[in-house]
Amino acid sequence: MTTADPGAPTPPAAGHQHGRTPQPVWLRTEPTRPRRKPPLVLDRIVDAAVTLLDEQGIEGLTMRGLAQRLDVTATALYWHVKTKDDVLDLAVDRIFGDVPIPEVSGDWREDVRTLTRAWRHTMLRHPWAPGLIGRPMLGPNVLARTEFLQSALTRGGCGGLQLAVATRIVANYVIGASLTEATWHRTADPQARAAARDHITSRADDYPTLHASGHLDDTRWSDDLLFEEGLDGILRAVARTGTPA
Repeated sequence: MTTADPGAPTPPAAGHQHGRTPQPVWLRTEPTRPRRKPPLVLDRIVDAAVTLLDEQGIEGLTMRGLAQRLDVTATALYWHVKTKDDVLDLAVDRIFGDVPIPEVSGDWREDVRTLTRAWRHTMLRHPWAPGLIGRPMLGPNVLARTEFLQSALTRGGCGGLQLAVATRIVANYVIGASLTEATWHRTADPQARAAARDHITSRADDYPTLHASGHLDDTRWSDDLLFEEGLDGILRAVARTGTPA
């Protein structure tokens, strides 16, 4: 563990300053810091944060634990990130960088499918991520992919309010599907999942539609199939209400 330099200037305080909530990390400039030692690279911080989040989830990520993982003092860490919220914002944008931006094709629906499939798969690899998407999404990776999504929907005929609504519907569908799947799979206990289905089956008279539809029976309908069918339904609805460009 490194030690703080007693001659170094005091870093920006973590958390609120003068009773005001700090701006999002994307809207702040990085402060000048001492150069007597090689500076802690922001990419290293984000890489370590993603690893910790993958291992321990949001609750397991602390600034102290992150500093320990990086073998630096908390003081050094606070030169780059003021709060845990900064770290979470940066981590979310980092994993969005793993979502390839497709080449624009002649089929706007397929472009949306390609983007959202990769988006879902990335969030399932990082199951802590879906629960954070409601935060202000101003990172360059998030914005670039949102730009692609809206561009594809615009080619499908959306504009104005309809474009805003269609964007939200698609995004909320991908986030919700990923969150549900990640939570459901987190147990990794086939017996518990079978017991959930048995609970419906044993009460077929009370829940006849749920029983007949195979609700909670993941041997009948795969998550991939349900996701694809749901997305197709959304895109058909967008196509019906839009005026193709």
